[in-house]
Amino acid sequence: MIAPEFLALLVCPVTREPLREARAAELAAVNAAIAAGGAQDRGGTALTAPVEEGLCTSGGAWLYPIRDGLPVLLGAAAIPVPAS
Repeated sequence: MIAPEFLALLVCPVTREPLREARAAELAAVNAAIAAGGAQDRGGTALTAPVEEGLCTSGGAWLYPIRDGLPVLLGAAAIPVPAS
């Protein structure tokens, strides 16, 4: 969990949208795409490991993974969130 005062400062490095903690449904959609073998991050890297937590853009289109407690806020690391 990210401290609210820190989270309030974070924005998407590409769109500059505010970020929020990913919802369970968003994580489930991303992980289903990863399990199906068709998920890639914005940089084109195929994803094989599930995402346990992340930050989403305010519109819910992109998810930035949190690894070892640190958000990976690189444009290439963004994962598209499949529409539900």
